[in-house]
Amino acid sequence: MTRTLEILDRLVGFPTVSRDSNLDLIEYVQGLLEAAGFDVTRISGASGIKAGLYARIGPKIDGGLCLSAHTDVVPVDGQDWTRPPFSLTDEGSRVFGRGTTDMKGFLASALALAGRVNVNALDAPLSFSISYDEEIGCVGMQEMMPQLMPLLGKPRLVVVGEPTSMQVAIGHKGKTALDVICHGQAGHSALAPQFTNAIYVAADFVQGVRALQEQLALGPSDADYSVPYSTVHVGRISGGQALNIVPADAKIEMEFRHLSDTPASVIVEKLEAIAKRVDALHKSATPITLEQVNAYPGLNTDPHDPAVDWVRSASGGNPLTKVPFGTEAGFFSELGLSTVVIGPGDMATDGHKPDEGLCKSELAKCDTMLDNLVSSIVS
Repeated sequence: MTRTLEILDRLVGFPTVSRDSNLDLIEYVQGLLEAAGFDVTRISGASGIKAGLYARIGPKIDGGLCLSAHTDVVPVDGQDWTRPPFSLTDEGSRVFGRGTTDMKGFLASALALAGRVNVNALDAPLSFSISYDEEIGCVGMQEMMPQLMPLLGKPRLVVVGEPTSMQVAIGHKGKTALDVICHGQAGHSALAPQFTNAIYVAADFVQGVRALQEQLALGPSDADYSVPYSTVHVGRISGGQALNIVPADAKIEMEFRHLSDTPASVIVEKLEAIAKRVDALHKSATPITLEQVNAYPGLNTDPHDPAVDWVRSASGGNPLTKVPFGTEAGFFSELGLSTVVIGPGDMATDGHKPDEGLCKSELAKCDTMLDNLVSSIVS
């Protein structure tokens, strides 16, 4: 595991918070992969300060293994760190630093694997998909997909290395984020009843969202999730200019997370129906509008897929699970690729927290799993 820790030390040292550039880290990773004999394609982001990579080694055929990781991390602003966040601190059984768990630990393990693979023994390709801006809603993967799809081919298995305590995750919910724009009429607050208050319109829409949540709780469910049904959530409401002016506009920022049995389009239709009812109630001249801000697909891999058995065997027979957080796995699954999420670390314990850390034993398990997976595609 020495090499894995050396690489992790370098990766943590790059402060790749989503709002900042990741190009220095990408340059380092590209150098490692090219030195190991991989064909590397850099995929630049729209901003010009971000990039992802696709790298491949071995026969130019379908099949094989694709390892997926993101390079960005969440901010440390306002958190009470007792260790330097962008420097790896080794304290025996655990290492600390931003991204150790989410998810530079897996990336380090994968890159260490790349350095010890014998390309001449590979019977099927080994590839890497390395992205950016995952932490702000899988934005980087959405930008990368047009260039990534023709490069991917049809690997037998895609492993997305988010932290699962090395359990094999075969599912997570999809997510859609929306801005709901509500309209009213500006006027003097002394004459407030004569005007439509946009905040009141927004409040009535939120009441409709709360009722929708009750309906969803009685609908399709999946007991493998801690919250077994689809959810709707209002995170922020803004509107109005001054206390003595009736608000002409208000904005609701909301999201929903949906099971595979409840497509996103179904929930959008229900939200649009709520908007129509509220418009009718207020006799609004300008209707409520729903604007999609972001969305990513869920994951629902068949537990009987032979590729699931492959990764379970390689990881020591760990149990199957589903995770409450979103990942990039759904993008690969939508392409018809067998996809699982498994990686070192525990999101609940360490993810996005001050003094984020990772047990070395988890890294060792990840190294072993990746070696076992590759042993299945070498002669």
